[in-house]
Amino acid sequence: MKFSELGLSDSLLKAIKRSGYEEATPIQEQTIPMVLKGQDVIGQAQTGTGKTAAFGLPIIEHVDTDNPNIQAIIISPTRELAIQTQEELFRLGKDKHVRVQVVYGGADIRRQIRSLKQHPQILVGTPGRLRDHLNRHTVKLDHIKTLVLDEADEMLNMGFLDDIEAIISQTPANRQTLLFSATMPPEIKKIGVKFMTNPTTVRIKAKELTTDLVDQYYVRARDYEKFNIMTRLIDVQDPDLTIVFGRTKRRVDELSRGLVARGYNAAGIHGDLSQERRTKIMKQFKRGDLDILVATDVAARGLDISGVTHVYNYDIPSDPDSYVHRIGRTGRAGHHGVSLTFVTPNEMDYLREIEKLTRVRMLPLKPPTAEEAFKGQVASAFNDIDKLIAQDSTERYQEAADKLLSTHNATDLVAALLNEMTKEPANDVPVKITPERPLPRRSHRNGRSGHGYRGPRDRRHNNYNHRKRNNSGRRSHRNDNHGKSHSSRHSFNIRHRKEE
Repeated sequence: MKFSELGLSDSLLKAIKRSGYEEATPIQEQTIPMVLKGQDVIGQAQTGTGKTAAFGLPIIEHVDTDNPNIQAIIISPTRELAIQTQEELFRLGKDKHVRVQVVYGGADIRRQIRSLKQHPQILVGTPGRLRDHLNRHTVKLDHIKTLVLDEADEMLNMGFLDDIEAIISQTPANRQTLLFSATMPPEIKKIGVKFMTNPTTVRIKAKELTTDLVDQYYVRARDYEKFNIMTRLIDVQDPDLTIVFGRTKRRVDELSRGLVARGYNAAGIHGDLSQERRTKIMKQFKRGDLDILVATDVAARGLDISGVTHVYNYDIPSDPDSYVHRIGRTGRAGHHGVSLTFVTPNEMDYLREIEKLTRVRMLPLKPPTAEEAFKGQVASAFNDIDKLIAQDSTERYQEAADKLLSTHNATDLVAALLNEMTKEPANDVPVKITPERPLPRRSHRNGRSGHGYRGPRDRRHNNYNHRKRNNSGRRSHRNDNHGKSHSSRHSFNIRHRKEE
């Protein structure tokens, strides 16, 4: 369905066109008309389905720009998601001159207070910081028309229920309430009953919640084997942009340091990093200056990054819903993606629970050998050399090249170049990753574990390209995946093995 059929004004349609949107996604098509009518809506949708525009467009439509009060509030679980939501609403509301402000923890509250004096009409924020502003009386919610709870399941998992209730209690009783969640556990339904008025539930079907554009694989390996296997897979698959998920902050630190030690262009983010550091790393990753982002679930929550081709679950998530959010970072906007999950022998029950929820059978993947990893690096170097010869002017070096060829064998020269463009064998650069305590054996009472269980997506082709590296042997991504043809990339056929 075209956006022009949804009852939006011309100024918003102009902003939509400028943002590159063409047709409405299922969540937008079903939600926007109901929100425009003032109905309460519960939407089951994950990041990447277009839910920000689904609630943002009708909110902007209803904003009275002559009214200086806060008219809509969006509560987000993490500062990254809050920032991204504010940025998107600002872009969509630019033509209407709607003022949008974001507040979140870890930033200077005095600066936020000064910004709030500019009278934003839409406020986006994390629960803790919003409550802090309410306690300081720097935010007043008595003119709120619409309240949005975004990623509600994650906010409950993070323990924000008390904050959310405190915030809602300061909004008018006749407000419109919108709730979005990737999953619908009983706690979410209770929120709907308690805080909403005859809400309409919009569910994206399982087929739409997952995607045929993501290939889902798993590798069965013991904890101490996973790092070497992962680096070989990276060499063979050569992803353009990769996110690696680790279960703990320590794990993220060790993985990112280990990848850098082996010559990969990687960095990690987690909750203990300063907001300035996290923002800097995210900007580098979005620009393509980083090839690999290592993250915890909480740090990566709500990240909307285009161009991610691979997601590696170094640690299998403890519940299937987290798996849904993780692999939702790839396979977007019609592009293929790959997800690969490492599973220790005692974690197979967790894998099966994920498969039950997603209704997708993950394919077992045989780890590449050291020889296959080396061939992958060489194939990548071939592609890089082809590009250098095609793009760079080499005429000025002809005389120097002739001199080198007169004193050195041509094969030796090329071999030296390839040696410079590939890495040392993995075993030559030892990396210690501290073992994590294994996940407990799953309890099958009612098909659920003793600790929350949450997860989705589907599949891709078996061609993998090979990565750009600088002359120090380090990988350096130049964000040149646009325009790469699959035929120009070296291909590996993934070898599957029967389950053990």
